[in-house]
Amino acid sequence: LPLVFAFVIPAVTMRLFSEEIQSGSLEILLTLPLTLGQIVAGKFAAGVVMTAAMLAPTLAYPISIAFIGDLDWGPVIGGYIGALLLGGSFAAVGLFASAVTRNQIIAFILGAAICLTLTLIDKMLFFFPPAVLNIIEYIGADSHFQNIAKGVIDSRDLVYFISVISIGLLGAHTVLLKKQ
Repeated sequence: LPLVFAFVIPAVTMRLFSEEIQSGSLEILLTLPLTLGQIVAGKFAAGVVMTAAMLAPTLAYPISIAFIGDLDWGPVIGGYIGALLLGGSFAAVGLFASAVTRNQIIAFILGAAICLTLTLIDKMLFFFPPAVLNIIEYIGADSHFQNIAKGVIDSRDLVYFISVISIGLLGAHTVLLKKQ
């Protein structure tokens, strides 16, 4: 799922700000009685709702299996929570990429590159010196998602996803503030 989300979520978010910047409608949006933070939060919420809408049809599988036999709901609920947190993290990264550039394709490539790096960095640990392995491993999104998907909701994983979301939203807010 992280590998799929690394491409799908930036494709969903690539137009959120880049099209507004390119068409000039960002200035109109900024004249509304909303703060820039509220606008960024609204665009982020749209990305998360889109992620949830993509995941919603998959609920048919665990519900069907629950009718057939006993289903351990812990990993199922953990998987959906992890998927929403991962989708939110990648939506924040995609929102940042969309705010950085006017071109939607460049926003997609930048967002996908960052998300792909976050997804695959823990698979490339043998390239890094032993002194930084723990830090590099913590940066990887896949291990945090896998922990939550097992049904184990650890505070370290929650802090990771909340941090990525916060950094992405703060980055988008800062970039747009400078463009204002």
